[in-house]
Amino acid sequence: MSEKTFGINGFTLKCIAMVCMFVDHLGAVLFPQYLVLRMIGRIAFPIYCFLLVEGAMHTRNIRKYELRLLAFALISELPFDLAFFGTISLGHQNVFFTLFLGIVVVDLAKQNKNKLIGILFFILMVIFAEFLNTDYGGAGIVFIYCFYLLYEKKIIKQGMFVLENFLLYGMGVQIYASLAALPMLLYNGKKGPSMKYFFYVFYPLHLFVLYFIIKIRY
Repeated sequence: MSEKTFGINGFTLKCIAMVCMFVDHLGAVLFPQYLVLRMIGRIAFPIYCFLLVEGAMHTRNIRKYELRLLAFALISELPFDLAFFGTISLGHQNVFFTLFLGIVVVDLAKQNKNKLIGILFFILMVIFAEFLNTDYGGAGIVFIYCFYLLYEKKIIKQGMFVLENFLLYGMGVQIYASLAALPMLLYNGKKGPSMKYFFYVFYPLHLFVLYFIIKIRY
């Protein structure tokens, strides 16, 4: 992807996604009566999917990337369960599992020139995400795979993303995820400051904080 001298870099996109995710979780856990918090929160996941594909296309070692996502999926499961369910739950897996399955799809698609094999792996991971009941489930894998397929076609990619939201979610709150198309269109192809572990650690850490707030509050 060619780089532009204007726009926003990957670091800024991560910050936008992180803030929106935090607002979303505040709404889900502490202030469910304020729907606007969930609307803002819908912006986070598409940006994470977008950046996941960017990372997969530029990383020197995609295996380390996959292992890092899997490690934080396992680390984050306890705080995820506590924050959202108040106890250990096997019925719903955190979003890192979705991102992990998504990057596996991208990895396998990059390795296999046979597009049919790539599509079969994609379908398998969609089914697996639904079976595990990961955050965003199979729909999340669909977003990631489409971002990969349309990697070089930026305008078409964002248009397809908006269309997917309508097709998959109709006019529910998830439709506000379409607003993520704007910051993604402004992406200039530059990485910006790294701080990658800060963004990884923030996810389980803020969930623990929310859980303790709930315990104190109630």
